Amino acid sequence: MDRMYLEDFAAGQVFRSPAYTVTEAEILAYAAQYDPQPFHLDAEAAKATLFGGLAASGWHTASITMRLIVDSDFRPAWGVIGGRMESVEWPRPTRPGDVLRVESEVLEVKPSRSKPEQGMLRVRCTTFNQQDQPVQVIVPNIIVPRRPAQRTTSG
Repeated sequence: MDRMYLEDFAAGQVFRSPAYTVTEAEILAYAAQYDPQPFHLDAEAAKATLFGGLAASGWHTASITMRLIVDSDFRPAWGVIGGRMESVEWPRPTRPGDVLRVESEVLEVKPSRSKPEQGMLRVRCTTFNQQDQPVQVIVPNIIVPRRPAQRTTSG
């Protein structure tokens, strides 16, 4: 699908990503570098935590979500550029072996008053596991260009 401009989007549109399987090795590697807490680093120690087992960092899930959005059929012309994040929720942990996918629903399309060449999309991006349970829900505002004016020449 070609890149899309603000005028190509409408509230209610849903865009879907491919699936991605999360491995224990990548959970451990991400945690070791960015979020070194026992419930992300040690499966045995994680059993004694509120997670009851090894869980990916929420930020790891967010990183996977970003990749899946970029690989999805959601294709703003300038790329997926966040203007702000309204909310981030992790209703359940991401586990080793989870197969994640993202659905991005356009909630609002808003042309900019101060920058006529662009606007904002308010989007709800829900990351689901293989049981169709949400593991992350974010509501970003995405900066999207307006369609360039078509120039005509007369002869």
